[in-house]
Amino acid sequence: MTTTNTKLTIERIQEALRRKQYICDRPLATVVYLSTVMGKPLLLEGEAGVGKTEVAKVLAEVLNARLIRLQCYEGLDANTALYEWNYPKQMLRIKLEEVRGGDREQVGAEIFTEQYLIKRPLLEAIQSDGPVPPVLLIDEIDRADMEFEAFLLEVLSDFQITIPEIGTLRAERRPYVFLTSNRTREIHDALKRRCLYHWIDFPGVER
Repeated sequence: MTTTNTKLTIERIQEALRRKQYICDRPLATVVYLSTVMGKPLLLEGEAGVGKTEVAKVLAEVLNARLIRLQCYEGLDANTALYEWNYPKQMLRIKLEEVRGGDREQVGAEIFTEQYLIKRPLLEAIQSDGPVPPVLLIDEIDRADMEFEAFLLEVLSDFQITIPEIGTLRAERRPYVFLTSNRTREIHDALKRRCLYHWIDFPGVER
């Protein structure tokens, strides 16, 4: 379940980002490369406007991968980030089966299947089946509550989730994961230990 891409090198990442108008220094290119070959999330911190989010956006273009973005905010919970049941669709199915005189127990089992799930960013990234693993951008993790940060620990460790009605869903291939933080609050060490880390500073005059 690694995301190793043998076509990537530090120099190629730096050059590819440059062609996309992102001037990237070697330390940043190195940590992006290590993240892709090791299959580890990359936590990028820095002041607002230094280009943290753009790294993930540009890399998605470079890899021709789908970009899946989870924008964090205060009050963000697991259901919003993972999945929700499509209740209107479920209710419609129940009403139709009542009219047809269908078996209630069978209908009750069938409405809690994947076709009735509304996939949110984390589940989309885990279940992505494209030719290239997606780029999952968890943007401004410092704006989310610490409870959500704790929830992310399990997801980023195993890249799997358990839905009681369905079972455990695992990623066949790990997505490329980028987390960004403006450091409005300190990120817990447990989350940092699961990530590679890089601080992006404002560019100097030469850059």
